[in-house]
Amino acid sequence: MQPDQIELELDEGLRVSGLFMKPNTAKAMLVFAHGAGAGMTHTFMEDVARGLAVRGIATLRFNFPFMEARADKRWGRPDTAAIAHAAVRAALIEAQKLTPDLPLFAGGKSYGARMTSQMQGQDAFPCVRGLIFLGFPLHAAKKPSVARAEHLSRVGEPMLFVQGTRDALAEISLLRSACASLKGATLHVIDGADHGFHVLARSGRKDADVVEEICKVIDGWVQHSEP
Repeated sequence: MQPDQIELELDEGLRVSGLFMKPNTAKAMLVFAHGAGAGMTHTFMEDVARGLAVRGIATLRFNFPFMEARADKRWGRPDTAAIAHAAVRAALIEAQKLTPDLPLFAGGKSYGARMTSQMQGQDAFPCVRGLIFLGFPLHAAKKPSVARAEHLSRVGEPMLFVQGTRDALAEISLLRSACASLKGATLHVIDGADHGFHVLARSGRKDADVVEEICKVIDGWVQHSEP
């Protein structure tokens, strides 16, 4: 299955590109935002989108404006929160247009996860059934803290956190504690995975096995979230 290329227009007049993938048996839609280091076409984003499509979950990936500009060799620093939030909202609006009859979920990888949760915590987008975070960046590397989790208490929807035990941006003990304090938060830990969900060769697993686990967990959680 090849994704359809689309274009999103933000309130600020900026335009970004997106990739829409919908299987014939779609049962849910996920707006899936990328991390700070790589855009919507990164291998991990592509593999997860395809793995979810096999399970009947449509996806809308999109580039944040800074990533779109980076491709044109203009600027490359991550967007301000306001611009990032606007991009997430534009993607959600488009997702509703593309799949009006499917339950809507939102989330992303790392930076994309955090921007999505911030947006939903500040000005919740209606009809979002739940939020899905892959590698939530709880703190900066070697600077353990839960300050970045404070806004999560303002999110009213169920949340799924998928996190590796070797993730330098989220000490598992701290994330467990943060999730325990949140209503409707589910944490799935992937043993041996780092922030990019890579695993060591000596683990006996491959990155593809991790992606398979991620997609299986998301599928099960989405189905459990259905009314």
